[in-house]
Amino acid sequence: MLLTPYSSLLSEYFTSLQSRVVAELEAFDGQPFRSDSWTRPEGGGGVSRLIEQGNCFERGGVNFSHVAGRALPASATAARPQLAGRAWEAMGVSLVLHPENPYCPTAHMNVRCFVATKDGEDDVWWFGGGMDLTPYYAFEADVRHFHAACKTALAPFGDGVHAQYKKWCDEYFFLKHRNEPRGVGGVFFDDLNDGGFERCFALTQAVGEVFTQAYLPILAKRRDTPYGERERDFQAYRRGRYVEFNLVWDRGTLFGLQSGGRTESILMSLPPVVKWRYDWQPAAGTPEAELYEKYLPPRDWA
Repeated sequence: MLLTPYSSLLSEYFTSLQSRVVAELEAFDGQPFRSDSWTRPEGGGGVSRLIEQGNCFERGGVNFSHVAGRALPASATAARPQLAGRAWEAMGVSLVLHPENPYCPTAHMNVRCFVATKDGEDDVWWFGGGMDLTPYYAFEADVRHFHAACKTALAPFGDGVHAQYKKWCDEYFFLKHRNEPRGVGGVFFDDLNDGGFERCFALTQAVGEVFTQAYLPILAKRRDTPYGERERDFQAYRRGRYVEFNLVWDRGTLFGLQSGGRTESILMSLPPVVKWRYDWQPAAGTPEAELYEKYLPPRDWA
């Protein structure tokens, strides 16, 4: 399954990142993550690390996957039809964390690499990834901290890189059918191959390495904030938007399902408790309305 000379290097990094992130999350939560290895008949597999009903995390998963196939399905190459039929390899780490306390935001991070090969032709490869924050009851200091960490991580890679990837994140994590953002954004990039393999790999690593620095300090401040049924109800309602995005718009979810990935590992990103209401709007002047008015509209937080 080693389609490129970089496979071992990438696999070593991504598995190490998964182990280190899980270790930090376990130390923070106080409960262990379960480990679940899996394989797929078409080639490859992965390791899912999952926590449910922890001290902080109601549900969370940190997944490593390394999958490959002999021919990309046409359904997965709509944007690049020239890649249809090529052998392919993809690997990376994807995580989603849903704390129980509504004052603690949900967070997502993903870093990955993809390569498509064909005899007699150059390999086609790219990196992708990013991280974003989805609060329910937001605090300006928390949002600024998260975005500042993203900006610092990308600073070595050129002026304007953070601004470009921040804008890309705002545009990507947008529910078109709702005409509203999923959360307060972060950074997002895809199809990255500018500047050579080493630069793109280093940028991807920078995003992966900064995640816990961006996220855990926020949880440490908010995890003990008192809450009641009202806050949990609003959290469950907004989690519905998270589900809608992942199932309707997310490219990673769609590719995983189309390429025969393990369904349980792909859908571990979904929260355990969710609610939908018909045509509901928060009352003016409430903390719930503040999320829509102050925090969801894109702005320069860093």
